[in-house]
Amino acid sequence: MFAYTIKRLLTLIPTLLAASVLVFLFVHLIPGDPASILLGDTATPEEVAALTKELGLDKPLIVQYFYWLIQVVQGDFGRSLFFGAPVLSVIANGAQTSILLALMTMVWIVIFGIPIGVLSASYQGRWVDQLTSGGAMLFASVPTFWLGLYLILIFAVWLGWLPSSGFPAIDGVGALGHLRYLLLPSLTLAAPNAALIIRLVRASMLDVSREDHVRTARAKGLHPSRVAIKHIFRNALIAVAAAFGFTFAALVSEAVVTETVFSLPGIGQLVVQSILRRDYPVIQGVILVIVVLYAVVNLLVDLAYARLDPRVSLQ
Repeated sequence: MFAYTIKRLLTLIPTLLAASVLVFLFVHLIPGDPASILLGDTATPEEVAALTKELGLDKPLIVQYFYWLIQVVQGDFGRSLFFGAPVLSVIANGAQTSILLALMTMVWIVIFGIPIGVLSASYQGRWVDQLTSGGAMLFASVPTFWLGLYLILIFAVWLGWLPSSGFPAIDGVGALGHLRYLLLPSLTLAAPNAALIIRLVRASMLDVSREDHVRTARAKGLHPSRVAIKHIFRNALIAVAAAFGFTFAALVSEAVVTETVFSLPGIGQLVVQSILRRDYPVIQGVILVIVVLYAVVNLLVDLAYARLDPRVSLQ
């Protein structure tokens, strides 16, 4: 497994190189001039030209790309044009909220997704199965911004139980109490993802229940609950584990709408604001970090497959 891990890590190099080219080109195709946006409408053409030269944006794209790539290889993603701070520190500030939001969302997905999926598979074809499957399809199709607005209306405006937006710094006194700011956003993100996990758990358990070893266990007279947990659910977890890995990566990178609705200072908000400000280094840094995150998650999922299923051979 160690040799396989090293081999996979080496194959990430050309993948990340290709991703860096695409990221750089797409970002610089965004209409607008960063110097003009930074200086405002009152800036003269001479001031705009001077700032453009100072930022190095007057050089050809190919030259700008290689300068940026050399910095990235050295661990330096450049400095934000708007904040004037290192890009990695800007990303780290936003990532704190996004990671906490993703972790809390994963907790809800596990609490609701797995038990309901098991329940649905155990009562296949009955009213319980139809109710849970219909509810899962409903939540999977509901837009997150619509659900988020209604959760704000009910729990923040009408009932006044939870805050409607914002997120204080997690450090300091009462840090755990600040997590209540993430309850509504995490439930908003969890609803469609938990619905998909419900469907996946149900389908995986039904597929496993038709295999020979399950029929043999039943023929031996084992208790149905023992068959369901030890022989069906355990083997169904292989497919679910892969889904959990990619779900976590997606929650960190695709929470733009939810963070906008709840005014959370996360990666999603950072990307939106950076695009509006034409902050090229931050946009490039965020996208590249997300690409690395997906690549690492993909590797961890493959390793988890081998760990859960001894029949899988990693070469």
